[in-house]
Amino acid sequence: MSNPSNSPDAPIRSRDELVAYLADGCKPPADWRIGTEHEKFGFRLDDLRPPGYEDERGIGALLDGLTRYGWERVEEHGKVVALLKDGASVTLEPAGQLELSGAPLETIHDTCREVGSHLFEVKAVADELRLGFLGMGFQPKWTRADMPWMPKDRYKIMRAYMPKVGDLGLDMMTRTCTVQVNLDFSTEAQMVKMFRVSLALQPIATALFADSPFTEGKPNGYLSYRSHIWTDTDPDRTGMLDFVFEDGFGFERYVDYLLDVPMYFSYRDGVYHDASGQSFRDFMAGRLPVLPGALPTMRDWTDHMTTSFPEVRLKRFLEMRGADSGPWNRICALPAFWVGLLYDDAALDAAWDLVKDFSLAERHALRDGVPKQAFKLPFRGGTVRDLALRALEISAAGLARRNRRNDQDQDERHFLAPLIEFAQANETPAERKLALYHGEWGGDIDRVFREFAY
Repeated sequence: MSNPSNSPDAPIRSRDELVAYLADGCKPPADWRIGTEHEKFGFRLDDLRPPGYEDERGIGALLDGLTRYGWERVEEHGKVVALLKDGASVTLEPAGQLELSGAPLETIHDTCREVGSHLFEVKAVADELRLGFLGMGFQPKWTRADMPWMPKDRYKIMRAYMPKVGDLGLDMMTRTCTVQVNLDFSTEAQMVKMFRVSLALQPIATALFADSPFTEGKPNGYLSYRSHIWTDTDPDRTGMLDFVFEDGFGFERYVDYLLDVPMYFSYRDGVYHDASGQSFRDFMAGRLPVLPGALPTMRDWTDHMTTSFPEVRLKRFLEMRGADSGPWNRICALPAFWVGLLYDDAALDAAWDLVKDFSLAERHALRDGVPKQAFKLPFRGGTVRDLALRALEISAAGLARRNRRNDQDQDERHFLAPLIEFAQANETPAERKLALYHGEWGGDIDRVFREFAY
């Protein structure tokens, strides 16, 4: 989840300014970049509990320790809540899940080096504090009540509002972790095509990355419980955005969608004003109850944009949001999968051919069925595995045509290897952990922390 934006503070006078803000994201392919984000659960090595913020061995101490690597502190009420360096940030999710929001980089090789450097730094500091970190989609052991809360006012507002609109919103905040990638587009028409392809194929990414089969130490009946949680978080700001597939969709239609997403807050003069459930349209008219007479700024708008949580999110780039977090190689695999599909014209055409005749009912059947069945979900006489293999084939071809090579003369295709192996084996990461749980672990969920930590 984002920190307050740094957008200009001039009042917004019209809806056209909001549309223009999105349109300004268009850039030529030569300027396209890759921004990779991933979250991970911290745990104390002695008792496996999640560290609080204030603990001697807590998240605050971890952030402070990371500053030795040149990270600049961002504080709220005198407490460090984020770090900044070279276009990247380290931020805190509500229960202290640690997130790297990577810098915009040119290749998957670059982003994977960035991830590796970050994990090295985190491990060096965490070892001193006797902490570990685990990449999975859902906290496998601890209850919601066991999870700490970080000292960020934004999260206090969300914590109070979430139970009013869904049953699992607090679980989303405190017990989930994801990996996502942010990608560029050159024109509105291309954005629309990329948006449609990525929405239709988001359930395929969910299947490939499914790794959240445990709740409070027991199997929960899902392979991606994290994905299921989003179906009961807040219907006003989540979902598959069916209107993206309607004729005439573009920046204007997405602005109208965002204007109808209920607000959480307005951040003014270092204070989060609780506007939960209120209307940004009223804000535009100077009628926001919490700030009567005030008009929104572009900072308010960009903050508001971060409070919608669909499967794919549009800012001035597109965010792919369907994957469970995982180990280092899968953090690198996610941007490779989507870059291969979307950053090559022939691959984008082939991906569109794969999904363009999916009906609304079929897209929803994929979204609703994949969290439980993943590759084995039936689809059109086959299964999701068939779709995954075809999508991986298209992605690999797109990466080959990109031909971005590292010092060992490898192109970016090798980052797809773990996903190809899962799809060919017809077995998700979650199913492999379940086999261990029922087999050599003897039902001991604590083993996951020892065997899968970074």
